[in-house]
Amino acid sequence: MGFLVEDSIMTNTTDHLGRPLVAVTGIGIVTSLGVGKADNWDALTSGRSGIRKITRFPVDHLNTRISGMVDFLSSSSRGASPLTFELADTAAIEAIDEAGLSLDDFGGPLFLASPPVELDWKDRMTLYHDGKGDTAAQRIAQAASELKNLDIFESAQFGSIADRLAEKFGARGLPITLSTACASGATAIQLGVEAIRRGECDRALSIGADGSATAEALIRFSLLSALSTNNEVPEKASKPFSKDRDGFVLAEGSAALVLESLESALARGASVIGILKGCGEKADDFHRTRSKPDGSPAIAAVRAALEDAGLDETGIAYVNAHGTSTPENDKMEHLSLSTVFGEHIKKIPVSSNKSMIGHTLSAAGAIEAAVSLLTMKHGVIPPTINYDNPDPAIDLDVVPNVKRSADVATVLSNSFGFGGQNTCLVMAREAN
Repeated sequence: MGFLVEDSIMTNTTDHLGRPLVAVTGIGIVTSLGVGKADNWDALTSGRSGIRKITRFPVDHLNTRISGMVDFLSSSSRGASPLTFELADTAAIEAIDEAGLSLDDFGGPLFLASPPVELDWKDRMTLYHDGKGDTAAQRIAQAASELKNLDIFESAQFGSIADRLAEKFGARGLPITLSTACASGATAIQLGVEAIRRGECDRALSIGADGSATAEALIRFSLLSALSTNNEVPEKASKPFSKDRDGFVLAEGSAALVLESLESALARGASVIGILKGCGEKADDFHRTRSKPDGSPAIAAVRAALEDAGLDETGIAYVNAHGTSTPENDKMEHLSLSTVFGEHIKKIPVSSNKSMIGHTLSAAGAIEAAVSLLTMKHGVIPPTINYDNPDPAIDLDVVPNVKRSADVATVLSNSFGFGGQNTCLVMAREAN
C-alpha cells in the first residue's frame, strides 16, 4: 500500500502550470526475478540477479547464450506474442487490483508499449507450407489449418495485444500500441500523463511488456556487437558503468502503472504511491543504433523533464539510470547527466536496475519507473551490482553492489533508445 493522501497533507491538485497533477495508484511488475512487486523488490534490494543461461531453445552456435528470461509463465515457450500478452496481463492485474479498481471496467484509456511484431520461425514455416497447396487434398489440408493460421495472423497484428487487454479490462476509447525502441515503456507512461493533463480522462493504464528474447533477436543484437558474451558467469554479465562492461543482456518483463488525476484519487480515497511530475522527450536521426556523440538529444530530454516538472538541477534526489552496460550508452548517459547537473551530479546516487534484470527493451522504461516509485516509498535505493572495476571516465555514485537507505523525495528515470529516441520521467513522493 502507498500512503493515504489526506487533504491536510496534499491540498494542491494542480501543478506549477495549472495542469492536473497525475498520481500513481497501482503498480504491477514481472521480471526474471519473479512475479509481483514484493518478489521483485526483495530481489532488487538484495542485489540478486535474474540473468541465467538460456534453456528455452538451442544456443550452441550463438555468441550470447544468457538472458534475463521469464521462464515461469505458462506461455514462456509459446512465442514472443503470447508471452508479451501474458506479461502485460499479469502486470496489469496487479496494478489495477492495488488501485482498488474493477478488473473488468477500468474506465480509462490503455497505452501499451510492446515490441514490433514479428512471426516466430515456426509460424512462418507453418504459413509457408500451408500456402503451397495445389491439389484438392492439399487445399483441404490448408482449409483445416485456417483456424490455426487465424491465430497466427492475429498474433502478428501490432495492435492485437492492446485490443485484447482493453476488452478484458474494460478500457475506454481506442487502445494505443506504441514502439519507441528502448524508451517505449516510458513513452507509454508519458502518453497516459498527457491524456490526464488534457482532461481527456480521469485515469489511464500504461503498460510496458516485452517477451521477445528469441534466438533471432540474440543474433541480430550480436551482429550489432551490442550484447555481452560473458556466458560462463551469467549473473556477472551486466555491469553498468564498469570499465570492463561489454554489452547489455537481453531480457523479458513487464510493468503496469495505473495513472490517475490526483483530484480523482483523493475523491475516491485512493492510496497514492507517487506523483508523475514531469516528462521530457527528444529524438534525433543521427544513426539507427548509435547515440549522437555530443549527447545533445539525451541532454535535451533530461532538461525537458526537469522543466516540465518545475524543478532545477538541485531538485532530483536519485537517478534511475538507463544504464545498459554497453560501452557507448553508459558513456553518453554520464555525459548527459554531468552536463545537466554539473558538479551536483556527484551528490546524486545513480543506479541501474539492468545490472540485475538485464535490458527488457520495450518494457524497460515502465519497469524502471515502477522501481523508482518503490524506491521513494520504501526509502531504499537498489544497487548497481557487478561494480568491481570502476570506469574512471564515468564519475558517478552508482550505489555499488549494496542497497542504500535514503530519503528519496524525487527521482529522474532515464530511457535512451536506439535511433535517438529518448524519454525521461520525473517522479515525486508527494505533490507539494
